[in-house]
Amino acid sequence: MAYQYGFDIDLVERAQAGDDHAREQLLRRLEPMLRAFFIKRIGLKPTVDDLIQNTLLRVHGGLEALKDPQRLKAFAMKAALFELHDLYRGRYGPKESLYDPEHPPERAERAGAPAGIVVDLERALSILTPRARRILELREYGYRYQEIAEMIGTSEAAIKMQVKRAFEKMRNVLTAVLIAGVLLGL
Repeated sequence: MAYQYGFDIDLVERAQAGDDHAREQLLRRLEPMLRAFFIKRIGLKPTVDDLIQNTLLRVHGGLEALKDPQRLKAFAMKAALFELHDLYRGRYGPKESLYDPEHPPERAERAGAPAGIVVDLERALSILTPRARRILELREYGYRYQEIAEMIGTSEAAIKMQVKRAFEKMRNVLTAVLIAGVLLGL
């Protein structure tokens, strides 16, 4: 049996060949190493378990693409690093407030805005194409323009232009809503 950093190369090869038991063992053996990696960097936080799980999903999904089974540790650590970057970019933070459907929160008026003027963001978003909405969503999650371009299969310049145009369209709709609200005395 050939070992590299405590990983049985034969086990890696069996996992790559589709042996579910070998894959499960391999992922189980990676878990303590990943846990130590994340705890060293962010401390003992509940987020660590999510980071480990997402890293293992990355490894699981990309195991067949691993050309050199001896590079498993490097492959797993690169996946962990990507997860850590996602955390630092804010992709693990809560994006929405959850509430009991029986007791929804009351709408809070925005400070400084006249009572009754409600900006219809959903309407502003609805004028965008699905592609433009997706690009804005990816930007909100912290992806860089280059990363989005690679995901969508276009150039970075095209993504920047799409974002600029989307914001212009939304600004026009929101301005029209505000003007209408002022004219109606809301």
